[in-house]
Amino acid sequence: MELLIFLIAIVMIGGLIVMPALRRRRGGREAVRGMMRASDPQEYGFVPRERLDVRLPGPDRQLIDALEEVQARQDWQPAARLLALTEATSELRWQRVQTLAGAAAFELAQAPGQGGMWLRTWRVAAPEDPGAAAVQAEFLVRQALLDPSSVDFRMILEEARDVCHEAARLAPEDPVPHIIELGVARGMAYRQADFEELWSKVTNLAPHHMGAHLAALHYWCEKWHGSQDRADAFTHAAAASAPEKSLLPALPLFGVFEHLPEANLVRTLYRSEVIVKAIEGALFAVRRAPADHPVLPHVRHLLVFFLVRAERYAEALEQLRHVDGHVGAVPWSYGADPAAEYTVYRALAVAGWEGGGGSPATLPG
Repeated sequence: MELLIFLIAIVMIGGLIVMPALRRRRGGREAVRGMMRASDPQEYGFVPRERLDVRLPGPDRQLIDALEEVQARQDWQPAARLLALTEATSELRWQRVQTLAGAAAFELAQAPGQGGMWLRTWRVAAPEDPGAAAVQAEFLVRQALLDPSSVDFRMILEEARDVCHEAARLAPEDPVPHIIELGVARGMAYRQADFEELWSKVTNLAPHHMGAHLAALHYWCEKWHGSQDRADAFTHAAAASAPEKSLLPALPLFGVFEHLPEANLVRTLYRSEVIVKAIEGALFAVRRAPADHPVLPHVRHLLVFFLVRAERYAEALEQLRHVDGHVGAVPWSYGADPAAEYTVYRALAVAGWEGGGGSPATLPG
């Protein structure tokens, strides 16, 4: 199955990735063996596709335990307890709110009218719980952005904005409600002055919050209300002002990703000066950030995408070894089947590594 996915991906990607090994007969044979080897991920210590967790970018055992209990019993209290014990200004709280909201949205999509009932019950049973308000606000933003052409789009976002304000009232020290409102601002096309006023609320509470910067970046992108130049200015200013051990030096790589051409026939694009600098900035951030930084897996996943396309297979495999098992991150989450998207790139990394003569035994320790 993995090999089939890989071959389909080669057809789809067509000219976007051209591996040097495939340009030579011997290298081509080695790459094919690499593809075959990628169909048995356990040889590299990788998790089989069917066991990949699409909910999270990386491990969070406490969150998974709470979420599984919530879903098994449709009981909101484990989620409430978890958020109550999660530091308000930590990036972990932002990520946990996102995951809980995403789980409720997925349940609703699977069972319209019934799925995610625990979130509605939570809001009714604990109207003064700031965690419940934050999760509901994020849930509403996700529901609206699923279909921006819907007649209910603006109405849902207005409700989300009201719930954001309620969550902020209930927990004035928590930046998460304001971060969620950045998604509302994007959808409702806030004026630049209004967006910057909202952004100042975020930065007053958490000036170097990587998740907040990722959320704000979308507003400045060309496909929403900015341009590539504005997005670049935003990401590079954040990277330049980053404190020690921050992930913000990786932000320009996310900006580059958001402005990649839909069709690329330039083989050297991923070795261009702009992309190489963005990759190096992200690698710099990864090497210096705390190993348990909640957003670190997000950066590693995006690095896999760029390192494979830049034919830097050993470095891609290094990142894969850190994140394998979880695929709930950009760029995979943009696709209809994140696990399939991820395993394609995992197979490409192995094929490229073995096409150059590598093997599981020769991977750097």
